[in-house]
Amino acid sequence: MFRPVNRYIHVEINKPDQDLDDYGIVLPEDYNPKEEKHTTAGVISWSAEVRFAHLLKPGLRIVIDQSMVEEIAINNETISIILDNYVVGLLDD
Repeated sequence: MFRPVNRYIHVEINKPDQDLDDYGIVLPEDYNPKEEKHTTAGVISWSAEVRFAHLLKPGLRIVIDQSMVEEIAINNETISIILDNYVVGLLDD
């Protein structure tokens, strides 16, 4: 099991299906839609050193700067992590 340290948060990024556009039309492989600067992610786990760790819980939706997400490969699994200072906000249920 992966446990983040040093103010990192393990997240699951919401990635839209890029093979179809909003109307169900299949797009070419070389099509690059404009990426938004921010996206939402689900919290999986976090380091005790995260400055707002007391506000986090598994499954909480957060708004992050998606350009700062780091992806690491462990045992053929890709894990997304982000430092706490790139979290823009928390989304209430």
